[in-house]
Amino acid sequence: MKDSEVKKAVRKNYAKVAREETSCGCSSVSCCGSTMAEDISKSIGYSQQELDSLPKGANLGLGCGNPVALAALKEGEVVIDLGSGPGMDCFLASQKVGAKGRVIGVDMTPDMLDKARANTSKGGYNNVEFRLGEIENLPVADGTADVIISNCVINLSTDKKRVFQEAYRTLKSGGRLAVSDIVLLKELPQVIRDSVTAYIGCIAGAVLKDEYLKALEEAGFKGITVAGEQAFPVEFIISDPEARQLITRLNMNGEEAASLAATIVSIKVNAVKP
Repeated sequence: MKDSEVKKAVRKNYAKVAREETSCGCSSVSCCGSTMAEDISKSIGYSQQELDSLPKGANLGLGCGNPVALAALKEGEVVIDLGSGPGMDCFLASQKVGAKGRVIGVDMTPDMLDKARANTSKGGYNNVEFRLGEIENLPVADGTADVIISNCVINLSTDKKRVFQEAYRTLKSGGRLAVSDIVLLKELPQVIRDSVTAYIGCIAGAVLKDEYLKALEEAGFKGITVAGEQAFPVEFIISDPEARQLITRLNMNGEEAASLAATIVSIKVNAVKP
């Protein structure tokens, strides 16, 4: 797959998610609505209180963790959210940093930005803004942020090293990175790695855990720690129509599909710019 084809497919898919307000974890549209989105979000670390505080439509069940909780945000901090989607984590972050703080969401999908900005108005968030841009080329000045967060988005990038370099650039000295993401414990079958469908479902784009952490180190980050790791819920994969098609193409039985799912994990990562 060419990088441009992947990026086009990802943008198209998430535009559809934004318009239809249906998704299913980090997989394709069509399999769940607001109730399942809430169930998914609670299963990956969001509290009911956090979810209740959000404008309707801000939670599409797109994440794989809760980077806002991981970041331990403080009042007055500036936060950048890589791949901000409909704004869920931005809005939660805005409550933590308060009126003296600022939150910048960056997303490459105009439909998501439209939804996020509408949610900003509905929720009255005066310290949140959204910018159109790619996480490999952030529309943010050097040394802007105290904290960078991201939730199950970096795995979609075809140039993760560049993403971490950009995160490093836009952080202040002493700034923190806190991300939830999908990584692999072993290589996927080639048929999955070559699938655009699997890519936009966050599976084919994931890299080995050690490779992911090494890219952070090579970007200049220090104090890199994995604060948590868990297998990506097999039901989120098997329940997705496109994932089932891939499983069928591979002639997998239920046990083999579960084994494959066990190699896909969500991790919580902290790092610091010295």
